[in-house]
Amino acid sequence: MIDPILKQKTAQLAEIIKPLGRVAVAFSAGVDSTFILKFAADTLGPENVVAVTAKSDSLAAAEFEQTVTLANLVGVRHVVIETDEFDDPNYLANPVNRCYFCKTSLYNHMADFCASHDIPAAINGINADDLGDHRPGIQAAREHNVLTPAADAGLTKDDIRKLSAEMNLPTFDKPASPCLSSRVQYGENITPEKLRMIESCEKFLHELGFRECRVRHHNNLARIEVPADRIRDLLDLEMRSRIDDHFRSAGYQYITIDIQGFRSGSMNEVIAFGQVQPTLG
Repeated sequence: MIDPILKQKTAQLAEIIKPLGRVAVAFSAGVDSTFILKFAADTLGPENVVAVTAKSDSLAAAEFEQTVTLANLVGVRHVVIETDEFDDPNYLANPVNRCYFCKTSLYNHMADFCASHDIPAAINGINADDLGDHRPGIQAAREHNVLTPAADAGLTKDDIRKLSAEMNLPTFDKPASPCLSSRVQYGENITPEKLRMIESCEKFLHELGFRECRVRHHNNLARIEVPADRIRDLLDLEMRSRIDDHFRSAGYQYITIDIQGFRSGSMNEVIAFGQVQPTLG
């Protein structure tokens, strides 16, 4: 049963989306974008909604496969565009506002797609919690007039998870999975080779049963984050040996465990200490 406040928020979300008529949704198969894709399809009809996925080296293969599966589940057209953020030296330099340059590439391509297909609006899955976080991509969205209906309706991450469960979406309890570039320490150049190292090692941890984890990339050192209550599992001798073998074969010389445990956005902690500064242009 949806509580009255959440019901009011969903009604407001419908009021925001209905007048748009047709929309293109920036779709990554995450909790938020899957919810807004489904809600838009239910509100406008699936024939009036297009899921747009940016495919690049920063998107893990497993995540891309999920975009295909989920778009089919929702019943909307799925368009895959090749973005060009890896041609932008600002993005490759990996400043703290790296996401701005990535999203700028995505939204430039979405704007072209919408214009050529007579789609009046592009929307994303940004929620109300994101507005108080370090999200340089939100600036890019504003500059390209990409709408944020979930945030505008006041929907939080927890709200979206609850509504996703009500809608029987398989993503309702999916762990957050930002792009692979977010694992590389700020100021260290982004390369496809580094992203493949990260992807391989995170996939290995998933196969070992760590559903929520991060491999933070610090040059030749990998910093593993798992929930605090799972750190003990990493300390098992056989487990450590298997992880060490795989990570070294992937290219890491040093493998460490973060004793604070998993926390979303831990790479942003250096911003608070003024260790890195943003770059624009």
